[in-house]
Amino acid sequence: MFSRSGLSVSSISLSKSFPSSEVVTLKRLSDVSPVFSRRLAVLSRSSEPPPAGVLRFRSYFTNRQMPRKEKAVRGHPAGGGAAEAEASCPVTRDKSGAVIVSVHAKPGSKHSSITDVSAEAVGVAIAAPPADGEANIELIRYLAEVLDVKKSHIALDKGSRSRDKLLRVDSSLSPEEVLRRLRQAAG
Repeated sequence: MFSRSGLSVSSISLSKSFPSSEVVTLKRLSDVSPVFSRRLAVLSRSSEPPPAGVLRFRSYFTNRQMPRKEKAVRGHPAGGGAAEAEASCPVTRDKSGAVIVSVHAKPGSKHSSITDVSAEAVGVAIAAPPADGEANIELIRYLAEVLDVKKSHIALDKGSRSRDKLLRVDSSLSPEEVLRRLRQAAG
């Protein structure tokens, strides 16, 4: 027999009418904690009454939902605030100090050009097919020409097989200067 805060369990039995029931002896009903009493469901379906002071019960867990986190919208971190205002620009600076440009590539065009500069990404039409990394090479070559930096200063950070890409520009240019040059090339 074991006990916990006035509740003593004398035995656990399995009967035919209650295959997974437990027999519990209570010294005082007031000793049952509110949390435990919410989980109890008293069942009295058997034809024979239980012995005096014995309750048959089954414990049911309540199906509670966990609180949900705020989901991050594409290009915007969850939480908002000052970080949200910074993320509304396609050109940002990362922790290492490099400039990150968010690009939406459109491969297979006749000429390489910047089509638009929106709050989420810079739209770039690429004059190369999206096969064997040719479009990525042409994108880096064209952006190096637009930003007036060496090709070795631009690297593809994420999205090698996606239209949405992140490019890292390792130069002395500020994010404002990079954005100005991209808008100037867009016309």
